[in-house]
Amino acid sequence: MISNDTELAATLERIRRLQDQLALLRKVESNPVNYRLSSSGFISEVDRMQLEVHEYLSAPAETAPVG
Repeated sequence: MISNDTELAATLERIRRLQDQLALLRKVESNPVNYRLSSSGFISEVDRMQLEVHEYLSAPAETAPVG
């Protein structure tokens, strides 16, 4: 679960790196069955992290009390 903007930035970077790996795998794996088998874990992880990002960004920011 993402709890602050630093963790958000790290999660977004991990998503980008996994997407880059998927793009490369898509270029080099010519067998569709092998691609699906190889990519499914990456895709599941990207989906999971994107859900965390969505949940974090959907919640209002907590603000420090004034006074």
